[in-house]
Amino acid sequence: MKTYIQEMLKRKDLLLYLVKSGLKAEHRNSYLGYFWWLLDPLLNVLVYYFLVVIILGRGEENYAVFLVIGLVVWRCISTTVNSSAKSIMRYSSIINQVYLPKSLFPISFILTQLFNFAFGLVVVGIFLVIFGIMPGWEIIYLPMLVLIQSVFLLAIGLVLGYVTVFIRDIDNLLTHVTRIFFYASPIIWAGGRLPPEYSWAVDINPIAIIVESYRAILMHQTSPDFTGLTIIFIISLAVATFMLFYYSKNEHKIIKAL
Repeated sequence: MKTYIQEMLKRKDLLLYLVKSGLKAEHRNSYLGYFWWLLDPLLNVLVYYFLVVIILGRGEENYAVFLVIGLVVWRCISTTVNSSAKSIMRYSSIINQVYLPKSLFPISFILTQLFNFAFGLVVVGIFLVIFGIMPGWEIIYLPMLVLIQSVFLLAIGLVLGYVTVFIRDIDNLLTHVTRIFFYASPIIWAGGRLPPEYSWAVDINPIAIIVESYRAILMHQTSPDFTGLTIIFIISLAVATFMLFYYSKNEHKIIKAL
């Protein structure tokens, strides 16, 4: 595994290229270009605000801020999961021609979406200013929270990137799985929309823990759920480490499957 990681470090220029090309490809033919990184999360907020507040007549105090935090974090998670699952398949032509550590491809998509997430946080900051909400000293936990979220997505991305090569149906199932997590997590509704007897599913839902932790430090001036975040980080780090080891021993199977 040490040799494999060294090989990955030697290919850091390729990783940087993949991230840059991924960012350019997202809005290559769009008129507004990179401005969509700010406009897209804003439009998402307007759509759901119209649905929940105007049509359904629901929503708590400062619901717009509650909504923008949930949607920005969710967009990063869901987009990363879906794109990293297809990452190795997308670059199959390159993989078949030259040896490269295959884990670089899901990692590149994770870094690409992390860059987009930074622009989403700018939109969150704008909403905080508009609604007069000033984060407290707990804002110092923000880098830690971004790190935990990144390791969590790294673990998922490495698993899905590998498995999808052999089970192509997973790519189709992800759309439905992510939709379930969207409505079962506190993205647009406080606590999700599960019946009381299933509320425990929200309590152990890593996405719910991450989203609520962002709201705690940005919106409510309280500390995040350290217990839940620690568990997520330890499990994610263990899975990511195992997957890097697994990639190093089984990458030849990917070439055969492609």
